[in-house]
Amino acid sequence: MLNLHQRNFKEKAEEEKKELGKRPDWLKIKLPTGENYKEVLSLMRKSKLNTVCEEAKCPNLAECWSARTATFMILGDTCTRSCGFCNVKLGLPNELDLDEPRRVAESVEQLGLKHVVITSVNRDELHDGGAGIFAECVRIIKEKMPECTVEILIPDFKGEEHAFEIIMKNPPDILNHNLETVNRLYHAVRPQAKYQRSLELITWFKEKGLRTKSGIMVGIGEEKEEVVELMQDLRNAGCDIMTIGQYLQPTKNHLPVDRYVTPEEFKFYRTEGLKMGFKAVESAPLVRSSYHAEKHTDTL
Repeated sequence: MLNLHQRNFKEKAEEEKKELGKRPDWLKIKLPTGENYKEVLSLMRKSKLNTVCEEAKCPNLAECWSARTATFMILGDTCTRSCGFCNVKLGLPNELDLDEPRRVAESVEQLGLKHVVITSVNRDELHDGGAGIFAECVRIIKEKMPECTVEILIPDFKGEEHAFEIIMKNPPDILNHNLETVNRLYHAVRPQAKYQRSLELITWFKEKGLRTKSGIMVGIGEEKEEVVELMQDLRNAGCDIMTIGQYLQPTKNHLPVDRYVTPEEFKFYRTEGLKMGFKAVESAPLVRSSYHAEKHTDTL
């Protein structure tokens, strides 16, 4: 259910936007297929685990699962926040599953992963926002597979430092937190989040010595100059790695696509980001937060 800011934003965008027409060729998506895809799907169902690949309708699901990689989504499949772009369901989450870290670690081991990404829904009703489950996932994976690098894509935990400290008890190799969009659009895109709070989170973990990462989507109403400004804000905050991809509307009830950003513009952002000093910039239409995540471990 969209809030007032989101409904106004959506109505204005639909009134003002030009006819987009059909998706351009560079946004065509492969259908999931192959034995590796089937094996990953079977394992997730058997282990009663969720993946953001499915929940967020990621366009790279076929590529990643066929390569035997996946992004685990912990803390259930129900989110306490109402972001206007996200397809994960909103509602009152189920009871916390304390056995989830063990099942995640066993799945990582069974898949033989060299790098794993773990993300979650927002659990604002929990005193630590779910930070303890993140930390336990990292601990058990490192215990079972010491050579496996771990990346966690965390929510903002409402900026609570005690949650950050729990994460640092079992620190990941890469700490990822998405900014998602430019400051001007936060009321519509991330109504329960704060632009500055997310930047401060990146800085907090960078100052603790972690490699930091963040991602945004474009084509949701931002201006090119605002994207460059956001990139500089992230770099100033201590962000090392950045991902930039095209926003695709999951359903008609979500915020509309404002424009299809060209491959040339994505190349421009990558060039600018490297000039700013980012260690790596993944910038292309189908890029998502964990796209080619295993390659980012080369920057460690």
